[in-house]
Amino acid sequence: MKTIAFFNNKGGVGKTTLVYHLAHMLSRLGYRTLAVDCDPQANLTAAFLDEEQLEILWEESKETILACVEPILEGTGDVAQPILKSVADGLWLLPGDLGLSRFEDKLSDSWARGYNSDQAALRTTSAFYRIIQRGLRDTGAEVALLDVGPNLGAINRSALLATDYLVIPLAADLFSLQGLRNLGPTVRTWRHQWIQMQQLVSTNVELPPGGMEPAGYVVLQHAVRLDRPVRAYGRWLARIPDVYRRAVLGQDERSLFGSEEDAGHLLATLRNFRSLMPMAQDARKPMFDLRPADGAIGSHAQLAQTCKADFQRLAEVIADKCGLQKSA
Repeated sequence: MKTIAFFNNKGGVGKTTLVYHLAHMLSRLGYRTLAVDCDPQANLTAAFLDEEQLEILWEESKETILACVEPILEGTGDVAQPILKSVADGLWLLPGDLGLSRFEDKLSDSWARGYNSDQAALRTTSAFYRIIQRGLRDTGAEVALLDVGPNLGAINRSALLATDYLVIPLAADLFSLQGLRNLGPTVRTWRHQWIQMQQLVSTNVELPPGGMEPAGYVVLQHAVRLDRPVRAYGRWLARIPDVYRRAVLGQDERSLFGSEEDAGHLLATLRNFRSLMPMAQDARKPMFDLRPADGAIGSHAQLAQTCKADFQRLAEVIADKCGLQKSA
Protein backbone atom coordinates (compact mmCIF):
# COMPACT_ATOMS: atom_id res chain seq x y z
CA MET A 1 0.00 0.00 0.00
CA LYS A 2 1.34 3.40 -0.98
CA THR A 3 0.28 6.93 -0.07
CA ILE A 4 0.88 9.84 -2.44
CA ALA A 5 0.28 13.52 -1.67
CA PHE A 6 -0.20 16.17 -4.34
CA PHE A 7 1.08 19.44 -3.00
CA ASN A 8 2.33 22.88 -3.89
CA ASN A 9 2.03 25.79 -1.51
CA LYS A 10 1.17 27.94 -4.54
CA GLY A 11 -2.58 27.61 -5.05
CA GLY A 12 -4.55 27.72 -8.28
CA VAL A 13 -2.36 25.33 -10.28
CA GLY A 14 -5.06 22.68 -10.78
CA LYS A 15 -4.00 20.34 -7.97
CA THR A 16 -7.48 19.14 -6.99
CA THR A 17 -8.49 18.56 -10.61
CA LEU A 18 -5.33 16.49 -11.04
CA VAL A 19 -6.07 14.33 -7.97
CA TYR A 20 -9.71 13.82 -8.98
CA HIS A 21 -8.88 12.62 -12.48
CA LEU A 22 -5.92 10.48 -11.42
CA ALA A 23 -8.04 8.77 -8.77
CA HIS A 24 -10.57 7.78 -11.43
CA MET A 25 -7.87 6.72 -13.89
CA LEU A 26 -5.81 4.65 -11.43
CA SER A 27 -8.90 2.75 -10.32
CA ARG A 28 -9.74 1.96 -13.95
CA LEU A 29 -6.22 0.71 -14.54
CA GLY A 30 -6.81 -1.85 -11.80
CA TYR A 31 -5.35 -0.05 -8.76
CA ARG A 32 -7.89 0.08 -5.97
CA THR A 33 -7.73 3.72 -4.92
CA LEU A 34 -8.62 5.77 -1.85
CA ALA A 35 -8.96 9.54 -2.36
CA VAL A 36 -8.40 11.49 0.86
CA ASP A 37 -9.42 15.14 1.21
CA CYS A 38 -7.13 16.76 3.79
CA ASP A 39 -7.81 20.29 2.55
CA PRO A 40 -10.14 22.29 4.84
CA GLN A 41 -11.54 23.86 1.66
CA ALA A 42 -12.87 20.37 0.75
CA ASN A 43 -12.72 21.02 -3.00
CA LEU A 44 -11.93 17.38 -3.80
CA THR A 45 -15.03 16.27 -1.90
CA ALA A 46 -17.11 18.79 -3.83
CA ALA A 47 -15.75 17.36 -7.08
CA PHE A 48 -16.96 13.86 -6.16
CA LEU A 49 -20.29 14.71 -4.51
CA ASP A 50 -23.23 16.90 -5.54
CA GLU A 51 -24.72 19.65 -3.36
CA GLU A 52 -27.45 17.45 -1.91
CA GLN A 53 -24.90 14.84 -0.86
CA LEU A 54 -22.65 17.55 0.58
CA GLU A 55 -25.47 19.05 2.61
CA ILE A 56 -26.26 15.69 4.19
CA LEU A 57 -22.58 14.96 4.71
CA TRP A 58 -21.78 18.22 6.49
CA GLU A 59 -25.00 18.87 8.35
CA GLU A 60 -26.34 15.47 9.33
CA SER A 61 -23.61 12.85 9.22
CA LYS A 62 -20.32 12.08 10.93
CA GLU A 63 -18.59 10.64 7.90
CA THR A 64 -15.77 13.08 7.20
CA ILE A 65 -12.10 13.29 8.09
CA LEU A 66 -13.05 15.80 10.80
CA ALA A 67 -15.17 13.13 12.52
CA CYS A 68 -12.10 10.87 12.52
CA VAL A 69 -9.99 13.36 14.50
CA GLU A 70 -12.73 14.69 16.79
CA PRO A 71 -11.84 12.28 19.66
CA ILE A 72 -8.35 13.79 19.66
CA LEU A 73 -9.72 17.32 19.38
CA GLU A 74 -12.05 16.72 22.31
CA GLY A 75 -9.50 14.79 24.35
CA THR A 76 -11.69 11.70 24.57
CA GLY A 77 -9.58 9.15 22.70
CA ASP A 78 -7.69 8.22 19.58
CA VAL A 79 -8.83 8.58 15.97
CA ALA A 80 -12.25 7.23 15.05
CA GLN A 81 -12.84 4.61 12.40
CA PRO A 82 -13.05 6.28 8.96
CA ILE A 83 -16.35 5.89 7.10
CA LEU A 84 -15.53 5.76 3.40
CA LYS A 85 -17.78 6.51 0.45
CA SER A 86 -17.66 4.27 -2.59
CA VAL A 87 -17.75 6.68 -5.53
CA ALA A 88 -16.90 4.28 -8.39
CA ASP A 89 -15.75 0.73 -8.96
CA GLY A 90 -12.50 0.33 -7.04
CA LEU A 91 -12.54 3.96 -5.87
CA TRP A 92 -13.38 5.32 -2.40
CA LEU A 93 -13.43 8.80 -0.89
CA LEU A 94 -12.64 9.92 2.64
CA PRO A 95 -14.54 13.23 2.52
CA GLY A 96 -13.13 16.53 3.66
CA ASP A 97 -14.77 19.02 5.98
CA LEU A 98 -14.53 22.79 6.27
CA GLY A 99 -14.36 22.31 10.02
CA LEU A 100 -11.02 20.52 9.72
CA SER A 101 -9.34 23.92 10.15
CA ARG A 102 -10.16 23.55 13.88
CA PHE A 103 -7.44 20.87 14.01
CA GLU A 104 -4.70 23.32 12.99
CA ASP A 105 -3.98 24.75 16.45
CA LYS A 106 -4.01 21.32 18.08
CA LEU A 107 -1.49 20.01 15.56
CA SER A 108 0.71 23.07 15.89
CA ASP A 109 0.86 22.76 19.68
CA SER A 110 1.54 19.02 19.48
CA TRP A 111 4.53 19.50 17.21
CA ALA A 112 6.29 21.62 19.82
CA ARG A 113 5.38 19.20 22.64
CA GLY A 114 6.75 16.26 20.68
CA TYR A 115 10.28 17.31 21.65
CA ASN A 116 9.33 16.92 25.33
CA SER A 117 8.74 13.15 25.00
CA ASP A 118 4.98 13.70 25.02
CA GLN A 119 3.28 10.54 23.73
CA ALA A 120 -0.05 12.33 23.29
CA ALA A 121 1.66 14.85 21.04
CA LEU A 122 2.93 12.11 18.72
CA ARG A 123 -0.52 10.52 18.75
CA THR A 124 -1.98 13.80 17.54
CA THR A 125 0.68 14.49 14.91
CA SER A 126 0.31 10.99 13.45
CA ALA A 127 -3.52 11.01 13.40
CA PHE A 128 -3.88 11.33 9.64
CA TYR A 129 -1.45 8.47 9.10
CA ARG A 130 -3.48 6.04 11.20
CA ILE A 131 -6.75 7.14 9.61
CA ILE A 132 -5.38 6.61 6.10
CA GLN A 133 -3.85 3.24 6.98
CA ARG A 134 -7.18 2.06 8.35
CA GLY A 135 -8.90 3.25 5.20
CA LEU A 136 -6.43 1.36 3.02
CA ARG A 137 -6.87 -1.82 5.02
CA ASP A 138 -10.66 -1.57 5.09
CA THR A 139 -10.95 -1.15 1.32
CA GLY A 140 -8.00 -3.27 0.26
CA ALA A 141 -6.80 -0.28 -1.75
CA GLU A 142 -3.30 -0.28 -3.20
CA VAL A 143 -2.91 3.49 -3.10
CA ALA A 144 -4.20 6.56 -1.29
CA LEU A 145 -4.10 9.93 -3.05
CA LEU A 146 -4.09 12.96 -0.74
CA ASP A 147 -5.30 16.41 -1.67
CA VAL A 148 -3.99 19.09 0.70
CA GLY A 149 -4.32 22.86 0.89
CA PRO A 150 -1.82 25.34 -0.60
CA ASN A 151 0.07 26.28 2.56
CA LEU A 152 2.85 25.15 4.88
CA GLY A 153 0.69 24.90 8.00
CA ALA A 154 0.36 22.23 10.66
CA ILE A 155 -2.46 20.31 8.94
CA ASN A 156 -0.38 19.89 5.80
CA ARG A 157 2.68 18.93 7.81
CA SER A 158 0.76 16.12 9.51
CA ALA A 159 -0.83 15.02 6.23
CA LEU A 160 2.46 14.96 4.34
CA LEU A 161 4.18 13.01 7.12
CA ALA A 162 1.60 10.31 6.45
CA THR A 163 2.73 9.88 2.85
CA ASP A 164 5.31 7.80 1.05
CA TYR A 165 5.61 10.04 -2.01
CA LEU A 166 5.10 13.65 -2.97
CA VAL A 167 3.98 14.78 -6.43
CA ILE A 168 4.18 18.52 -7.10
CA PRO A 169 1.78 20.14 -9.58
CA LEU A 170 3.21 23.28 -11.16
CA ALA A 171 2.36 26.07 -13.53
CA ALA A 172 5.14 27.61 -15.58
CA ASP A 173 5.28 30.92 -13.76
CA LEU A 174 7.22 32.79 -11.10
CA PHE A 175 4.75 31.92 -8.35
CA SER A 176 5.10 28.16 -8.80
CA LEU A 177 8.88 28.45 -8.82
CA GLN A 178 8.77 30.41 -5.58
CA GLY A 179 6.42 27.76 -4.19
CA LEU A 180 9.08 25.13 -4.96
CA ARG A 181 11.74 27.19 -3.21
CA ASN A 182 9.58 27.35 -0.08
CA LEU A 183 8.28 23.78 -0.23
CA GLY A 184 11.51 21.83 -0.68
CA PRO A 185 13.51 23.03 2.34
CA THR A 186 10.40 22.97 4.53
CA VAL A 187 9.58 19.34 3.73
CA ARG A 188 13.18 18.28 4.38
CA THR A 189 13.10 20.10 7.72
CA TRP A 190 9.83 18.41 8.68
CA ARG A 191 11.27 14.99 7.82
CA HIS A 192 14.43 15.61 9.87
CA GLN A 193 12.49 16.93 12.87
CA TRP A 194 10.05 14.02 12.78
CA ILE A 195 12.85 11.46 12.80
CA GLN A 196 14.43 13.25 15.77
CA MET A 197 11.09 13.39 17.58
CA GLN A 198 10.49 9.65 17.26
CA GLN A 199 13.91 8.95 18.76
CA LEU A 200 12.99 10.93 21.88
CA VAL A 201 9.80 9.06 22.72
CA SER A 202 8.81 5.42 23.10
CA THR A 203 5.21 4.70 22.16
CA ASN A 204 3.04 1.82 20.99
CA VAL A 205 1.14 4.13 18.63
CA GLU A 206 1.48 3.33 14.91
CA LEU A 207 3.69 6.14 13.60
CA PRO A 208 4.49 7.14 10.01
CA PRO A 209 8.09 6.83 8.83
CA GLY A 210 7.77 10.31 7.32
CA GLY A 211 9.06 9.32 3.90
CA MET A 212 7.67 12.13 1.74
CA GLU A 213 9.97 11.07 -1.09
CA PRO A 214 9.70 13.45 -4.08
CA ALA A 215 8.29 11.41 -6.98
CA GLY A 216 8.45 14.27 -9.46
CA TYR A 217 6.43 17.19 -10.75
CA VAL A 218 3.61 17.72 -13.23
CA VAL A 219 3.44 20.88 -15.31
CA LEU A 220 -0.14 21.98 -15.85
CA GLN A 221 -0.47 24.28 -18.81
CA HIS A 222 -2.94 27.10 -18.56
CA ALA A 223 -4.28 29.40 -21.25
CA VAL A 224 -1.72 32.09 -22.01
CA ARG A 225 -2.95 35.50 -20.91
CA LEU A 226 -2.93 38.25 -23.48
CA ASP A 227 -0.63 40.35 -21.29
CA ARG A 228 1.83 37.49 -20.84
CA PRO A 229 3.87 36.64 -23.97
CA VAL A 230 4.32 33.01 -24.94
CA ARG A 231 8.08 33.38 -24.58
CA ALA A 232 7.59 34.14 -20.86
CA TYR A 233 5.95 30.72 -20.44
CA GLY A 234 8.96 29.08 -22.07
CA ARG A 235 11.35 31.01 -19.86
CA TRP A 236 9.70 29.86 -16.63
CA LEU A 237 9.33 26.31 -17.95
CA ALA A 238 13.06 26.11 -18.64
CA ARG A 239 13.88 27.14 -15.07
CA ILE A 240 11.75 24.48 -13.34
CA PRO A 241 14.27 21.56 -13.49
CA ASP A 242 17.05 23.50 -11.81
CA VAL A 243 14.81 24.96 -9.11
CA TYR A 244 13.29 21.50 -8.47
CA ARG A 245 16.71 19.90 -8.24
CA ARG A 246 18.05 22.51 -5.85
CA ALA A 247 15.01 23.27 -3.69
CA VAL A 248 13.21 19.92 -3.57
CA LEU A 249 16.04 17.40 -3.98
CA GLY A 250 18.63 19.52 -2.17
CA GLN A 251 21.24 19.02 -4.89
CA ASP A 252 23.61 21.96 -5.17
CA GLU A 253 25.70 20.71 -8.07
CA ARG A 254 24.42 19.42 -11.40
CA SER A 255 25.69 15.93 -12.13
CA LEU A 256 27.27 14.92 -15.40
CA PHE A 257 23.96 13.46 -16.54
CA GLY A 258 21.85 16.27 -15.09
CA SER A 259 19.61 16.71 -18.13
CA GLU A 260 18.63 13.03 -18.13
CA GLU A 261 17.91 13.14 -14.40
CA ASP A 262 15.83 16.28 -14.80
CA ALA A 263 13.75 14.59 -17.49
CA GLY A 264 13.04 11.74 -15.07
CA HIS A 265 11.60 14.16 -12.51
CA LEU A 266 9.11 15.62 -15.00
CA LEU A 267 6.21 13.17 -14.82
CA ALA A 268 4.06 14.88 -17.44
CA THR A 269 3.12 18.14 -19.06
CA LEU A 270 -0.66 18.30 -19.23
CA ARG A 271 -2.22 20.61 -21.77
CA ASN A 272 -5.01 23.03 -20.99
CA PHE A 273 -8.40 21.29 -20.86
CA ARG A 274 -10.22 24.33 -19.56
CA SER A 275 -12.94 24.22 -22.21
CA LEU A 276 -13.96 20.77 -20.95
CA MET A 277 -14.18 21.69 -17.27
CA PRO A 278 -17.64 23.35 -17.28
CA MET A 279 -19.10 20.34 -19.12
CA ALA A 280 -17.44 17.90 -16.72
CA GLN A 281 -18.67 19.81 -13.67
CA ASP A 282 -22.24 19.91 -15.02
CA ALA A 283 -22.13 16.21 -15.88
CA ARG A 284 -20.39 15.36 -12.57
CA LYS A 285 -17.85 13.13 -14.24
CA PRO A 286 -14.17 13.26 -15.28
CA MET A 287 -13.37 15.25 -18.41
CA PHE A 288 -12.28 12.10 -20.23
CA ASP A 289 -15.74 10.56 -19.71
CA LEU A 290 -17.59 13.34 -21.53
CA ARG A 291 -19.86 12.17 -24.35
CA PRO A 292 -21.91 13.94 -27.04
CA ALA A 293 -24.91 13.85 -24.67
CA ASP A 294 -22.85 15.98 -22.27
CA GLY A 295 -22.06 18.50 -25.00
CA ALA A 296 -18.70 17.06 -26.03
CA ILE A 297 -19.01 17.10 -29.80
CA GLY A 298 -16.57 17.92 -32.57
CA SER A 299 -13.30 19.31 -31.24
CA HIS A 300 -14.50 18.85 -27.65
CA ALA A 301 -14.99 15.13 -28.23
CA GLN A 302 -11.48 14.86 -29.64
CA LEU A 303 -10.10 16.83 -26.69
CA ALA A 304 -11.83 14.48 -24.26
CA GLN A 305 -10.06 11.53 -25.88
CA THR A 306 -6.75 13.38 -25.72
CA CYS A 307 -7.43 14.07 -22.06
CA LYS A 308 -8.02 10.37 -21.44
CA ALA A 309 -4.76 9.38 -23.14
CA ASP A 310 -2.79 12.02 -21.21
CA PHE A 311 -4.16 11.01 -17.82
CA GLN A 312 -3.71 7.32 -18.53
CA ARG A 313 -0.08 7.94 -19.46
CA LEU A 314 0.48 10.00 -16.30
CA ALA A 315 -1.25 7.41 -14.09
CA GLU A 316 0.98 4.68 -15.49
CA VAL A 317 4.11 6.78 -14.89
CA ILE A 318 3.10 7.49 -11.28
CA ALA A 319 2.21 3.83 -10.69
CA ASP A 320 5.65 2.81 -11.94
CA LYS A 321 7.52 5.54 -10.03
CA CYS A 322 5.76 4.77 -6.77
CA GLY A 323 5.87 0.99 -7.13
CA LEU A 324 2.11 0.40 -7.09
CA GLN A 325 1.03 -3.24 -7.18
CA LYS A 326 -2.36 -4.43 -8.39
CA SER A 327 -4.35 -6.88 -6.31
CA ALA A 328 -4.18 -10.48 -7.47
